Amino acid sequence: MNTNIFDTKQGMGNAAAAAGIGRLKEALSLRGEASLIVATGASQFEMLDCLRQSDLPWSKLTGFHLDEYIGLPLTHEASFRKYLKDRFVDKLPTQMKAFHYINGEGDPLGECERVGALIRQVHIDVAFVGIGENGHLAFNDPPADFETEDPYLVVDLDEDCRKQQLGEGWFPDLESVPRQAISMSIQQIMKSRSIICTVPDRRKAQAVKNALQGPVTPDVPASMLQRHPDCHFFLDAEAASLA
Repeated sequence: MNTNIFDTKQGMGNAAAAAGIGRLKEALSLRGEASLIVATGASQFEMLDCLRQSDLPWSKLTGFHLDEYIGLPLTHEASFRKYLKDRFVDKLPTQMKAFHYINGEGDPLGECERVGALIRQVHIDVAFVGIGENGHLAFNDPPADFETEDPYLVVDLDEDCRKQQLGEGWFPDLESVPRQAISMSIQQIMKSRSIICTVPDRRKAQAVKNALQGPVTPDVPASMLQRHPDCHFFLDAEAASLA
């Protein structure tokens, strides 16, 4: 596991994107195509801006969505489908080979099976992820399931996670934050050839310290990243202040 610390969020995001771009280009040179996982949230703003402006041949890349709230329509400002569509996919210079969104409306278990079947057909080259204030990875809140091999799960969101979403301004009040989501599983994330983890802000400093320096435990889901052979943390100085 490699840790990189930057003075600014922009520097952090640019470096994280560059690292992922390099690995995607390696995969493209070997196989002529590549696959990636894309995260959402405030932590990914700068990284995604840099990533979408790269010279990658997007028509040869397939993308997967990391997690989505259950019951939230695409038109809702907090929808992660909307986030990815507006901030990333629709802003690319050329169309991707495919981008597989998670639809949190309708049948959640059926949707887990649908996107799970799609991701089983590929090997992910790069997973762009973040971690939460409670140490969650995707929407795998503590205590996370470290064992399941199912690619996607229906998960309950704990109060700390829901408070983070409120604090970041995505919802008007705590009651409006959904209580369940569809999340990529820990084991599926760990199957990625490379993981690029981008984490800004002092409010995540304790989670960063626990993930990097503490024991590997379901109580700190992101601590599992310690066991990945090619995981790279990109932190701003605030997020790294306790590590």
